[in-house]
Amino acid sequence: MPMIRLTVPAGALTGEARAAVQRDLARVLLRWEGAPDTAFFRAQAWSYLVELPEAAQTTAEDDAPRFLVEATVPKGALSERRKAGLVEDATKTVLSAAGLAPADALRVWVLVHEQPDGTWGAGGSVIRHADLVALAQQGKEGADA
Repeated sequence: MPMIRLTVPAGALTGEARAAVQRDLARVLLRWEGAPDTAFFRAQAWSYLVELPEAAQTTAEDDAPRFLVEATVPKGALSERRKAGLVEDATKTVLSAAGLAPADALRVWVLVHEQPDGTWGAGGSVIRHADLVALAQQGKEGADA
């Protein structure tokens, strides 16, 4: 199941933006994974927000806030096209939450971590990519019915 983590400097997001951006990023990740829009899959898309302490993030140039999005997915879950879409939509989501313009896009970096098959576990069992594909197919068929 996918996980997404946004790391931000303290004060870079309003309280309202912090509350919304996590769910928005989880939805972006599910959409690009091609998961069905069901309660089960939404509940499995975990989203984390990590706020760095004041002055914990800077660059060699300036102290303008930078944002790091890390998406962890099963290896093979995202084609190159889907990775590109995820990166683009995650960037737009963070820019919007931070009240930044598209010109600030280089202040948002997105890393996609692919977890090798057999190294993901949930509920006390190893979960394989094929298991997730089967669950997604069942979810799509149920939604079509």
